[in-house]
Amino acid sequence: MIYRVRHRTLLRYQTPVRLARFNLRLKPAPWRGQWTSDHVLEVDPAPVLIEPRPSGWPMQVARLVIERPIRQLSIESRFRARVEGDAMGPQPDDPTVGTVACAALADRDMASTAPAHYLFSGSRTPMLAAIGQWVGGDLAVDRPVVAAALAMAERIRAEFAYQPGVTDAGTPVGDAFAARHGVCQDFAHVMVVALRLAGLPAAYVSGYLRTLPPPGMPRLVGADAMHAWVMLWCGPARGWIGFDPTNGCITGDGHVFVAMGRDYADVAPMDGLFVGAAGQSLSVMVDVAPEEEALPVSQPA
Repeated sequence: MIYRVRHRTLLRYQTPVRLARFNLRLKPAPWRGQWTSDHVLEVDPAPVLIEPRPSGWPMQVARLVIERPIRQLSIESRFRARVEGDAMGPQPDDPTVGTVACAALADRDMASTAPAHYLFSGSRTPMLAAIGQWVGGDLAVDRPVVAAALAMAERIRAEFAYQPGVTDAGTPVGDAFAARHGVCQDFAHVMVVALRLAGLPAAYVSGYLRTLPPPGMPRLVGADAMHAWVMLWCGPARGWIGFDPTNGCITGDGHVFVAMGRDYADVAPMDGLFVGAAGQSLSVMVDVAPEEEALPVSQPA
């Protein structure tokens, strides 16, 4: 499947701000089964500097510097992506949870995709005993790893309520877990913690998901959003496989990979700082459309 993706962020400040420094993680990093091209980044007002920055995680970071006072900032990222998707369901010869956990400890690779980086807690993914108790035997050492992880994604889909607005980017994973509600970010964090408690290398992924309108209804332009799911290292033979706990499935050709890290704090699409008052508002518009459907031309704010 080939997509055209458009992501527009509009920041408005109550009073002028200056000396803004932002890190953008909007350009997809290379990933197996996905090819991207024609990436365009438009920023208004124009910054004095946009430059790539190195990262220890599988992602592409752009550093944006603005030095003159601004009341509004518009950032638009566009690209073309061809996605084959994992399509990697459980197989009869899959290794067990225990075998993968042992292989991860024995692996000496230190590349950004090495399992060692994703075994331990992150700033947003503490090892919570309550999640381990909830998992119980679902990730027992003798279970085939892909089937066990898929069952975990399905369980989160069944037991947690998808409720936008009840959590935000700063909600602790323990709060979302206790309430059994939230959005894709919360569900991905819960699954990451559960897998790591079983000794499995689990990563948090930021990307896009193609959504389909109800039968007979037109697709709403700009109604999509960034999505989050989990990558699990399933041993040296199978490698990384994506699991989407929001939808209870293995990722497919509707998932567009952008960045991977330990949790949301590593892969946030935008973060940084500025000098000025704290009052601000943020609006985001995302559109993921098959290439045969033309994307609309950007409109001024």
